[in-house]
Amino acid sequence: MAELNKKDQEKEFLELKEQMKEYADKVGIKLNPNEKVVDGVIRGLLRNKQFKGDIYCPCRIVTGNKEKDKEIACPCVFHRGEIELQQHCKCSLFFEK
Repeated sequence: MAELNKKDQEKEFLELKEQMKEYADKVGIKLNPNEKVVDGVIRGLLRNKQFKGDIYCPCRIVTGNKEKDKEIACPCVFHRGEIELQQHCKCSLFFEK
């Protein structure tokens, strides 16, 4: 995978952050109110995309099994249950409204 220049990296970062915000709004949750945490998770997602091929949750282990790993691509299949139990997902990107 080709490395992006700084301008393209920032564009990709802002686009993904907006996509996650739109997703959260659509499903009735919100992004973490701590912008630094959100930015760190978004950068982790993009790092995983660059090195592991998809925006895998940075707090979960990628197994290398594409079918199994689909579950941990953000938003992962676990985030809704985690939000119900502890008001936020494991990586703290998404919070209960």
